[in-house]
Amino acid sequence: MSTMAITNTTLSGERADLFQALANARHFLRFTVQNLSDQQAAQRTTVSELTLGGLIKHVSAVEKQWQEFMVKGRVAMAWDGADFTQMPPEAIEAFHNEFRMQVGDTLEALLENYAQIAAATDELLADIDLDAVHELPGAPWFVDTHWSVRRTLLHIVAETTQHSGHADIIREALDGQKTMA
Repeated sequence: MSTMAITNTTLSGERADLFQALANARHFLRFTVQNLSDQQAAQRTTVSELTLGGLIKHVSAVEKQWQEFMVKGRVAMAWDGADFTQMPPEAIEAFHNEFRMQVGDTLEALLENYAQIAAATDELLADIDLDAVHELPGAPWFVDTHWSVRRTLLHIVAETTQHSGHADIIREALDGQKTMA
């Protein structure tokens, strides 16, 4: 990958549109957590176990995983074929920790990690074959059997926007702040 920062002015057509959709989704998620302390970012505010910091951590991990999928295909997915009903307790705990801020985690560090992962995805977007197709890993939540790189990028946008909505609800319950009000 290039060390040059990708911007919407260095891309055109479909790639520029995908870049902008990713940038917008990421912006709203980051905007929702602005001006929070680490304690606030780790606080549960609803019946859900989700926290704002945990969502940043999760979205980062998910984007990184799909980034690897776009390059390596199915073998990049660690959970490929896992029987989720038979997971050992430590695997379940590791999965749940992806959604939680741990001792020593800071919102600033989580956001920096997210920015680095996003930049790597953006650089990948500049040159990757959008029509390349990979077999999806075995998992109960997939209806499809294969995704193109283009579809994978759209999934990252969808995942990020879905969790931005979760973040907005959590933030409003935390201190009344609304992203779009």
